[in-house]
Amino acid sequence: MRASLEHGLRGQLQQRRDALTTTISEVGEAEDLVRLLQEVDGALARLGTDDFGLCRMCGERFYDDELLAQPMKQYCLCSLTEEQQAALQRDLDLAWRVQVSLLPDRILSYGDWEVHSRYQPAGPVSGDYCDVVTNGANDGWIYFLVGDVSGKGVAAAYVAAYLSALVRTTLETPVPVVDVVERLNSYLSNAASSSHFITLVCGRADATGHVEICNAGHCPPMVVRRTGVLRVDSSGFPLGIEHGDSYDKCSLDLSMGESLVLYTDGITEARNSSDSMYGANALQDVLAASRAATPVRLADACLRDLESFRSGAPRTDDVTLMVVRRGGTWTVSGAG
Repeated sequence: MRASLEHGLRGQLQQRRDALTTTISEVGEAEDLVRLLQEVDGALARLGTDDFGLCRMCGERFYDDELLAQPMKQYCLCSLTEEQQAALQRDLDLAWRVQVSLLPDRILSYGDWEVHSRYQPAGPVSGDYCDVVTNGANDGWIYFLVGDVSGKGVAAAYVAAYLSALVRTTLETPVPVVDVVERLNSYLSNAASSSHFITLVCGRADATGHVEICNAGHCPPMVVRRTGVLRVDSSGFPLGIEHGDSYDKCSLDLSMGESLVLYTDGITEARNSSDSMYGANALQDVLAASRAATPVRLADACLRDLESFRSGAPRTDDVTLMVVRRGGTWTVSGAG
């Protein structure tokens, strides 16, 4: 276990122990309070051992964010009955259908802009976020967004859905990309829960090929030009950490046939069976080799190379990839 994680868990458990001890001294040794104190002491005793963070029934290891949320957790879903597991699966299936309904069509066309997105959750639902917003008049301007909610599972998926609603509210009228990101940060920083933060890239493209990008701590987008591939560096903190943070934008122009590629770290931080990381350089190389391809084929090339690198190693994080290209004659379609 990482030292920083163990330190955080020990601090949480000690705070709970101090609070319980104080309460017991004031109200007496109530059975439920004494039982909770024993559970906390047991977790403190296990902390730092090989057993801590493992399900006592099946031996599977919990994710770090699960332990931080529940430092005394000892059982995973294997402890549920078959009926309970079936009910949970139905709820997860419904959550996934809701999440899918919020995704943009895989292939979209607005004026001269073509957008193709791929969305692959690592589990039943995803904490990744991607969206495309336009005024519907097909006059050439679009907003495109890709983000990643910290953590995993249903909680992260819920935050991603909440972000989708916030984006739609914010973009009821066209606003500069910096204003979009700053408003989202304000909403999220003022939210009741501060357990999650979000990295996000928000871009706006117009009919002339001009693109403005605001990046809140997300993976650097890549510009696929005829002459090669360049990265657009990150320029701000993730959303939901500090209220009042200011953000900057960068501007660029795309010629016909050139693209902008947005992605989540489920791609660049993927690991193979030797525990080597895929990395941004590998993604950049694939984009450079396939830069003349259509958005669909460009995305296919990236994901095929990623799968080849993983060589059967399990996928542990959500994967999202979006290609925004200037030029072409596609129409809206649900298939890619």
